Amino acid sequence: MVQKVSREVSDERAVPANPPVSAGALLSHPAFLFFLLSRSLSRFSSQIAAVAIGWQIYDLTGSAFDLGMVGLVQFLPTALLVFVAGHAADRFERKRVVQLCQLVEAATALYLAVITYLGAVGEVQIFVATFVLGIAGAFESPTTAALLPLIAPQGSLQRATAISSGAAQVATITGPALGGLAYAIAPHLAYAVMVLFWILGMILTGFIQPRPQAVAKDTSADNIFAGVRFIRSNPAILGTISLDLFAVLFGGVTALLPIYARDILQTGPVGLGVLRAAPAVGALLMTMVLARHAISRHVGMRMFQAVIMFGIATVVFALSSWMWLSVLSLAVLGAADTVSVVIRFSLVQLATPDEMRGRVGAVNFLFINASNQLGQFESGLTAALFGAMPAAVLGGVCTIAVALLWMKLFPSLRQVERLE
Repeated sequence: MVQKVSREVSDERAVPANPPVSAGALLSHPAFLFFLLSRSLSRFSSQIAAVAIGWQIYDLTGSAFDLGMVGLVQFLPTALLVFVAGHAADRFERKRVVQLCQLVEAATALYLAVITYLGAVGEVQIFVATFVLGIAGAFESPTTAALLPLIAPQGSLQRATAISSGAAQVATITGPALGGLAYAIAPHLAYAVMVLFWILGMILTGFIQPRPQAVAKDTSADNIFAGVRFIRSNPAILGTISLDLFAVLFGGVTALLPIYARDILQTGPVGLGVLRAAPAVGALLMTMVLARHAISRHVGMRMFQAVIMFGIATVVFALSSWMWLSVLSLAVLGAADTVSVVIRFSLVQLATPDEMRGRVGAVNFLFINASNQLGQFESGLTAALFGAMPAAVLGGVCTIAVALLWMKLFPSLRQVERLE
């Protein structure tokens, strides 16, 4: 029977026999280092894609609704394949699944580079390519999440998560900024860089040597819906995942950044890259703190506080017409989101048996994608109806309201004291 999380996560499989290793020792661990590099390169390419596809769609159509449609098209594969992807992560060798996804992503980026260079790119082709990237991401993300606990030394998952998040944020900072610069030079150049980095990531993934995967010990757990049952039986995890869903669904302003860059802040593709990189700067600074000082007390309340700060920063960004204030508010938003991400990921992974991590991770990824990509659709739709600034303000206010409501609906999550 699955043990529920209340005040403390105490999965006996995750309890360390030795004290947690330092950040330096983690970085000298070969499997963990290859994992960091591969994940960073994949993140690098994904962030370039966000800048290039977003700007290209808006340049072709000038439509806020089409910007939102990019998020919806990328989300659909996750919704359709969530259970299959999770089952694949638990059934097949995880690093091979990740490699296959990176190969598909590289091929798709190559297609976009070629049709853009030839001047044959159109709205339909971009949406098709985005859909294929969504399929690969639907398999890659939960598999990568399930792979990390097999790489990090015992007792160091929270610190490994923070370092991994920080490495991804370095790519997130560099990706949008250089992606915007590459697109300004030549649109096809941005896609060519994506191809290179996804291929390098695939090669590095092959060098990862994780610990052996666990397998399900009984037939009742060995099915694609086991992750759903596990989450439903654990109120703290259900509250954690659903909080992220609704908070970011309403509070995400990523889809509106091309509008802010061109129409409100009056900057170009390079400025858009800076805006997209700003949350990653704040996230990187926060991960540097968390890598040295793990959150050891009141983790449930810390997560709620982080989500509320995320909403406040969203409102400030929405009302800003100054580039420096917009960048600063986005950096604060990124820092707050990092605290929530590290707590959420560590809580879910520590409380989940290894033989179910792929399926639970797939459901978690569905919620994350729903908040990000459906959030883009929601932002584009509300911006088309009410304007970009009112839509962003409304989103930030709703995020704060969701956090306050979830504190009452999920008291067991609010009362989680420690992760390890």
